[in-house]
Amino acid sequence: MSSLVDLSHRIVSGVQTYPGLPAPIVDAYLSHQDSRPHYTDGTEFQIGHIEMVMNTATYVDSPFHRFREKPDIAALPLHRLADLEAVCIHTHGACLDVAALHGLDLRNKAVLIHTGWSQHWGTPHYFENHPFVTRDAAQWLADKEVKHVGIDSLNIDCIKDGTRPAHTILLGAGIPITEHLADLGALPDAGFRYFAVPVKVVGAGSFPVRAFAIIP
Repeated sequence: MSSLVDLSHRIVSGVQTYPGLPAPIVDAYLSHQDSRPHYTDGTEFQIGHIEMVMNTATYVDSPFHRFREKPDIAALPLHRLADLEAVCIHTHGACLDVAALHGLDLRNKAVLIHTGWSQHWGTPHYFENHPFVTRDAAQWLADKEVKHVGIDSLNIDCIKDGTRPAHTILLGAGIPITEHLADLGALPDAGFRYFAVPVKVVGAGSFPVRAFAIIP
């Protein structure tokens, strides 16, 4: 039987995703208790409310995140988000450089980069000296026409580099990026399917996803 592997962080009130961006606020617009006057005795509902930036928890970046003239989240094609043949590259905490990619058949596949950094999620260390994808590695992935790239780290780029080369190269090639993945260590090197589908929000550059894998 196949198994499902959840690759997402939970959205929890007060848990920050990125330094300088506000943490989400999750509460009730209408609580179970307050809804009771609207229904017959014994019937109640909750209507939730969330306030957050769209770059919260595990999320997908569309090309519009980097380029104002390119497709936004609502325009992303499903063939770049769902039921993707995928591989997982295990870097053991290091950045992904082009040397780790030579000899791999990645064309038309989702490439997930397991650095192990997700173990620091929710701690101050998560924001410090995180592993990322180098410019040369990003260019190699774009040249091989991969379908999607994901990483379990703070950012696919070194945040000290204001040019953001990995975002620029990959999103410029129409390749969506998932950041802040979790539990990639549960994945094999290859032979699984990947899903990271956001809701269709017009004008959004990024949006949270419930990313997961199916392992046959």
